[in-house]
Amino acid sequence: MLETLSYTFMQNALISVVLVSIITGIIGSLVVVNKMVFLSGGIAHSAYGGIGLAIFFGLPMLLSTSLFCIFITLIIAMTSFKHREHLDILIGITWAAGMSLGIILVDLTPGYQSDLMSYLFGSLLAVTGDDITYMSVLLALIIAVVFTFYRDILAVSYDTEYATLRGVKTKFFYTLILLLSSLTIVISIKVVGLILVIALLTIPIYIASFFSKSLYSMMFNATLLSIFFSLIGLTLSYNFDLSSGPSIIMVSSLFALCAFIVKHFKKR
Repeated sequence: MLETLSYTFMQNALISVVLVSIITGIIGSLVVVNKMVFLSGGIAHSAYGGIGLAIFFGLPMLLSTSLFCIFITLIIAMTSFKHREHLDILIGITWAAGMSLGIILVDLTPGYQSDLMSYLFGSLLAVTGDDITYMSVLLALIIAVVFTFYRDILAVSYDTEYATLRGVKTKFFYTLILLLSSLTIVISIKVVGLILVIALLTIPIYIASFFSKSLYSMMFNATLLSIFFSLIGLTLSYNFDLSSGPSIIMVSSLFALCAFIVKHFKKR
């Protein structure tokens, strides 16, 4: 595999894997701690609507999908504040409607023959320089937000009522975490696709939670695990001619199973 590192597409794949691993390690920890996995799943699948809009109208893929996901995220956030009892229904609707809109727009696009599987399950080798720039900017934004508002985010994540009594703007930070999650989902499409992105946001965090004593350590450990799993998955993908996204998730899942078994026997 070392000789392939001289190729630009392979260099882009490795760089993107590391960047996305850091991003998902940080945001995934916030998603899991704040119990937003189902919310993120709805956003991830509705993102296909943004892909359909980009294809049909000839718009930049990342920009179109990001704006669409931000729109969906704001709707979900406002609903969760005012009508929480209807949140599950709304997520189900946006999940199905977003994917349906994307598929219909792709069907209506004249002469479009692209492989839709790359959007559903990822295509690491198709990562471009612009994608890496987007990932780098998003990572810088996430680090800046977490570093600046770490105490407030920590309070909101573990005890919303206490955070509110302290004067923390809980609704603002809740929405901010959701928005960063939606942008993370968009950028992760290139690596593992819409179908598997939630696994990338949760599996390394699940394993990291076994030996992490704080939110910061969870983010750090989850990032290292995500990089490790992604590099192994990418190597297997190259050597055995497999899809990169499913390879990464299968490696992660196997390690998660091993971690669960070890934890089970330790308890006994």
